[in-house]
Amino acid sequence: MQELKNKKILLIIGGGIAAYKSLELIRSLKKYGSQLEVILTSSGRKFVTELSVSQLAEREVHTDLFDFKSELKMGHINLSRNADIILVAPATANFISRLAHGRADELATATLLASNKPIIIVPAMNPQMWNNPATQKNLMSIKKFGYYFCGPEVGESACGENGMGRMEEPGSIVHYINEYFLKKNKLKNRKAFVTAGPTIEPIDPVRYISNNSSGKQGYAIASALSRYGANTTLISGPSFEKAPEGVELIKVKTAMEMLDAVKSCSPSDIGIFAAAVVDWKIKEYTDHKIKKNGYDRKLEFIENVSVIQGVVKNNSLKPKLSIGFAAETENIYENAKEKHSKNDLDWLLANDVSENQEVFNGDYNSIVFFERSGSETWQRMPKVDVAEKLVNKISEYFQ
Repeated sequence: MQELKNKKILLIIGGGIAAYKSLELIRSLKKYGSQLEVILTSSGRKFVTELSVSQLAEREVHTDLFDFKSELKMGHINLSRNADIILVAPATANFISRLAHGRADELATATLLASNKPIIIVPAMNPQMWNNPATQKNLMSIKKFGYYFCGPEVGESACGENGMGRMEEPGSIVHYINEYFLKKNKLKNRKAFVTAGPTIEPIDPVRYISNNSSGKQGYAIASALSRYGANTTLISGPSFEKAPEGVELIKVKTAMEMLDAVKSCSPSDIGIFAAAVVDWKIKEYTDHKIKKNGYDRKLEFIENVSVIQGVVKNNSLKPKLSIGFAAETENIYENAKEKHSKNDLDWLLANDVSENQEVFNGDYNSIVFFERSGSETWQRMPKVDVAEKLVNKISEYFQ
């Protein structure tokens, strides 16, 4: 656990019977050389005492948002700024709900809302509470905010019910934190680009053709690459997604603009083609608005440039690891396998974007992962988890 030495960790202890595990967690983190600050919530104080926590952490415990001395120096701001990471253990269903809705009514939530540091959530609750649609919606919200999750696990809860919701054991949490710090260096000094979102091809000054794409998957992948230490450029068509922290963003519109932007980032170690590039464009662009004039007008299409082939087929531009996406509505396996081979990609991620899958503009994805040696099916999961799984495989590839 060498990565934990001298790391500054802010631990927030929430309410719930699992709070007793936080005492062993403090002991373990101290053992491996971490420097701890602790916030004990009002509900957390119902289960563990300030005296126990302060003795183990060897620090004064923070409890009150309106502490006069602390807030003279903006205590809730400084607590988050001075930490390398923030750990919430345990995080109850109520606490997660307050995070999802941006509450800042006590020291813990105000500190998290003011934080610019990575936040790790360690959930602990009754299995029915965990599976409740409201809780799952809140979990998805804070995942989209960029929060990390350690657990929960399947087991017996304090009420005697068995299922998902039991808090991870302190040893597993310590291992997770150590792995988090290790990940930050796994792709250090690696250069990566990701294409994302749709491209658009103009018909006239006010009309265009495009593909349906929110850019969520590509943005999530770029964010994950940056967290693993890669020098990442995100090349995006029109999207409402927020640019990930630590990522250079290049905005484009047409396929040709995207290809030129990719070339400007090449060669790279990692090239991920997640954009929904329009396959066709208008043969003749009209520089004025086309009027109806009471008759039908036929538009002639020609094949568009291929961003993937424009890079992968060029040895001087080809990434060391090239990864594509294939959005299909039928014959997914066959069509994706053909695209994988045709474009000479190292890996390809195929997904079913038919209407019943609700992939477009949604937060979930189902993947069939192709590599040269075969394929595997990934279960339906949030797009942020698809990104994490993919980037973890990339880091293993370069080990």
